[in-house]
Amino acid sequence: MRNMSKDKYPERAIRCLDHGFIRLVDSMGGDDAIVQAARVSYGKGTTKVSRDRALIRYLMRHGHTTPFEMVELKFHCKIPIFVARQWVRHRTANINEYSLRYSEARDEFYIPERGDIHFQSKFNVQGRDTTEAPESLKDKVIAYFKEMSDRSFKMYSELNEAGIARELARAILPVNIYTEWYWKNDLHNIFHFLQLRMDNHAQYEIRVYANAMAELVKSIAPIAYKAFEDYVINGMRFSRFEKSLLSKRLPESALEDILEDIAYKIVATLHRSKPRSETELYELYQKNGGNDSQTDFDLKWAASEIEAGNVFELREIQRKLIELK
Repeated sequence: MRNMSKDKYPERAIRCLDHGFIRLVDSMGGDDAIVQAARVSYGKGTTKVSRDRALIRYLMRHGHTTPFEMVELKFHCKIPIFVARQWVRHRTANINEYSLRYSEARDEFYIPERGDIHFQSKFNVQGRDTTEAPESLKDKVIAYFKEMSDRSFKMYSELNEAGIARELARAILPVNIYTEWYWKNDLHNIFHFLQLRMDNHAQYEIRVYANAMAELVKSIAPIAYKAFEDYVINGMRFSRFEKSLLSKRLPESALEDILEDIAYKIVATLHRSKPRSETELYELYQKNGGNDSQTDFDLKWAASEIEAGNVFELREIQRKLIELK
């Protein structure tokens, strides 16, 4: 059996799989850099945080990607080669990988956990099913992984000791051996990576790294990451067909109810930033599309605390819903 030495992990690294990790090595810029880049054409300086947040969310919501490219992050990753070959498909990054032409391979191989061994999906040709394999088959899978790893590294070591060129001897090693690299990318393209690789349809092993990377990104640009979560990860887009279906099938009464709720939220948001009198509140409500009477408005306003939001976002939702009517 191969020598299983104790793994060593760099400081502040997030452990991934059995021997891997990811850590943030360096970064340039954050939320402030996004705002700075977006405002440069207007010649405006920095403003208060609430306006910066609103601007970043506007940029994310409308797909204005260039300001996010002003932020760069560099990661140090230790990953199985088969994961690296998926990862490298994201071609916008700068990568420098540990070379087996110049350096000797290390005796570290990925062995899957029992709970991660599943059958091939019948519906997704590139992924696992949700059903775990029987315990006896799991035993065989793990045994094969270990046997392949042990034997290949033993043969590699023999060729290496015999003086065979490392660039040739490395070809005998399987793709579950670990490699390392430095991976640098801008925030826009990192978000694209995370969108694809955090998805439930992505391979489990790369999802582990993507989820860890997301935590590191969040520490550098928390406002931008929250916008990414709200509009990309947890958001939803409709095709022309889907929009048409909604407009035909969604009852108008339901749309009216939602529009009323939005009108109240707009008033609550504006009132929070600049308090109004009772008379002004109702006028503001009517101006923003509300249809309740003064009496009904007063009752609803007094009955419960209406949740405020982002007035620009609320008005965009309002406009889209009106288009469906």
